[in-house]
Amino acid sequence: MFTIGKLAKQSGVKVQTIRYYEEIGLMPVAERSAGNQRLYTQAHADRLGFVRHGRELGFPLDAIRTLLDLTDRPDASCKEADEIARARLEEVESRIARLQTLKTELTRMIAQCAHGTASDCRVIEVLAATDHAECATDDHLADAAPRLTP
Repeated sequence: MFTIGKLAKQSGVKVQTIRYYEEIGLMPVAERSAGNQRLYTQAHADRLGFVRHGRELGFPLDAIRTLLDLTDRPDASCKEADEIARARLEEVESRIARLQTLKTELTRMIAQCAHGTASDCRVIEVLAATDHAECATDDHLADAAPRLTP
């Protein structure tokens, strides 16, 4: 049996977070000692590890709840788990695409820097632009590039 402090230390999950997971039903309510301390079993630790790993992979709590429900029904189809993982993958791919766009914009801003004064600084110019919708597009960059080319 683990106290909440030992479970927190073993799992790397904060005590407040463990209490929160109990409150929202991701973790079963722990038994209490005679001194009213929460007491956790290895099954609690394993479940908490599952939740933590899911959070580290970016799954939302509702998805983790659904996945935990599936682990409680080992004969159930894993179709729902596959759908949850596919949705997470799509989110990750979308974020990677946005980060690639960001990388491209930052690279271009730096490459177009004339290394002159702040009044001619491409980085400052891009950040000060009022139309941010076009910041990462080739059209926006092409429009700005001629003004900055020495």
